[in-house]
Amino acid sequence: MKCSVIILNWNGAGMLRRYLPSVVQHTTDEGCEVIVADNGSTDNSLEVLTREFPAVKTIVLDKNYGFAEGYNRAIGQVDSDYVVLLNSDVEVTPHWLTPLLTYMDAHAEVAAVQPKVRSDRQREYFEHAGAAGGYLSWLGYPYCRGRRFGRVEKDKGQYDTIVNIDWTTGACMCVRTNIYKECGGLDAAFFAHMEEIDLCWRMRNKGWKLACVPQSTIFHLGGGALSYDNPRKTYLNFRNNLLMIYKNKRWPWLVLTLRWALDYAAAAMFLLTGKNGSAKAVCEARRDYKQMRKNYKLYGIF
Repeated sequence: MKCSVIILNWNGAGMLRRYLPSVVQHTTDEGCEVIVADNGSTDNSLEVLTREFPAVKTIVLDKNYGFAEGYNRAIGQVDSDYVVLLNSDVEVTPHWLTPLLTYMDAHAEVAAVQPKVRSDRQREYFEHAGAAGGYLSWLGYPYCRGRRFGRVEKDKGQYDTIVNIDWTTGACMCVRTNIYKECGGLDAAFFAHMEEIDLCWRMRNKGWKLACVPQSTIFHLGGGALSYDNPRKTYLNFRNNLLMIYKNKRWPWLVLTLRWALDYAAAAMFLLTGKNGSAKAVCEARRDYKQMRKNYKLYGIF
């Protein structure tokens, strides 16, 4: 099999009904398949798949392993040349997969690519999670072509060139299956959020390149699992961001020291704006980061 498009689902019967039809309709490249990996759903997702999408293959996991480990277990059951990690709230467009696979076939040094990601809510605008390719500031903050912090740009074709990037979005990542596995896959301890950036950083540290191929376009709803201002999302983003800096940045102590000050400044700002839950989440994230980093080797020490 050339490519397996894998959609991880958890209690998302409504999302499957809304978005899976476009994936089935437009994933027509020879040697490609669509798979839904069900992450221990307790709703009627499996019934919907059986009744309404009988041609779609399913992988049934016994419980909710989170985004990271759920994908690891699903990808462990396929042996395609490429896998696409595709969010369940993504609408794809005609021939969306072809530019991604064509570029990967022609560039053996590239481990993973992503398409242009536009918002399903405001379809002329980029979407927060990936936009036109992800980058990292020297402080470890992720940003994108077409998005900085919470501000997204209107897509006017200004980012229609193929470029090397620092990370590909987890909303739609096309990756070489063997490289995914060799690099250890997504870090299950992250559970969700920034796990794809961590994996991309590990791939780059091994010498692989990543790219955005904007000749392919998808529309992403975003915020389907957790809203952008949910304290749980705040917690995971802050904790996992610190962990990936510790794991992947050579000699990270200066950055981590500065981040200590910046994170508590963010917590103070949350308090001042009445977002007490988010302020608490930042403090909990820093506490748990300290505990969890003991499980990792500091990247800059050999």
